[in-house]
Amino acid sequence: MSGTEFLRSDLQSLREAGLHNTIRSLDGPQGASISVAGRRVLNFCSNNYLGLANDVRLIDAAKAALDQFGVGPGAVRTIAGTMSLHTELEERLAQFKGVDRTISFQSGFAANLAVIPALTGREDVIISDELNHASIVDGVRLSRAARSIYRHADLRSLRDRLVEARESAARRILVISDGVFSMDGDLAPLPGIVEACEEFGALVLVDDAHGEGVLGHGGRGIVDHFDLHGRVDIEVGTMSKAFGGVGGYIAGSSELVEWLQQRGRPFLFSSAATPPDVAACIAAVGVLEESTELVDRLWENAARFKAAMSAAGFDLGKSETPITPVMLGDVKLAREFSRKLFEERDVFASAIGFPTVAEGSARIRVMISAAHSIEDLERGATAFAAVGRELGVV
Repeated sequence: MSGTEFLRSDLQSLREAGLHNTIRSLDGPQGASISVAGRRVLNFCSNNYLGLANDVRLIDAAKAALDQFGVGPGAVRTIAGTMSLHTELEERLAQFKGVDRTISFQSGFAANLAVIPALTGREDVIISDELNHASIVDGVRLSRAARSIYRHADLRSLRDRLVEARESAARRILVISDGVFSMDGDLAPLPGIVEACEEFGALVLVDDAHGEGVLGHGGRGIVDHFDLHGRVDIEVGTMSKAFGGVGGYIAGSSELVEWLQQRGRPFLFSSAATPPDVAACIAAVGVLEESTELVDRLWENAARFKAAMSAAGFDLGKSETPITPVMLGDVKLAREFSRKLFEERDVFASAIGFPTVAEGSARIRVMISAAHSIEDLERGATAFAAVGRELGVV
């Protein structure tokens, strides 16, 4: 066996274990329903929480930016890639989030790869929730700091790790947690995390990718939701989900942002986000500043769908947000469930299995949107119930 031929057997192993992903291509824009391979299906997969990905206000802003600024930035931010649009987005986000400053990146993943290694090194300890997102895991690895993992959302376990870190004489302790955990839809116990970190003199970083545009007043995030302004050192956010565009950002103090401008590697070594993308993100912030209507509708839709699914007998795990995991356990069952929904009921809802979630906890993760109508939600719940009965799940 030579070259990359070994991948053939590895791929076959994935297929036999039911872990090989089927990647479907969309023929048009995101929405409550989408076109996939020429057929119209109900969309229960997208992170497009507020329906902004195809909103005319964002489209118009992107078109105008294309005419004024062109297609691409042409450089990294520190050389010639910072346009007035980037500065405007960062100023608008800072005002929206109620922080001193923000700094934007090409994605939320890039934001974590920028901030974690820039703040920590070999003399430090990072304490991380065991279910944190892959971008956090990779950022921690790149930092070369000592790693310490605490049990998911367990404040007692966190405090034990803080004691150990303090006894190790670490120069700096950084505690990291997702705000909303994307696979289960539960919230981090952020008030308790902040209190423990204040007691031990540790920094707090919360990745609020699934909280931005969802939690807090008008979608201002989990810090606003728990009224913890000024007590969370670093907020990582994304523009690629509820905001309907693409990009990431970090919110915090002026010193934090200035340091990341000097030492955040994705900021220093990767071209800036494109003008149309940035303009669309600015427009999205404006939409949320104007009204809470979309956020309110999102939560109403989530409550309606969850009630219907619970009444049908499905296990929805421990979700506290519009993320609705339909717990099935076996990954092959989950993939067959997803296949039947798509092929027989015109409902697009993907199966999630290992390594995205732990073995034995496979599920269909339904992502509710403000764009869904009541009829969409009823149709989706009816389809789930029919397939669930057919497969002996309910």
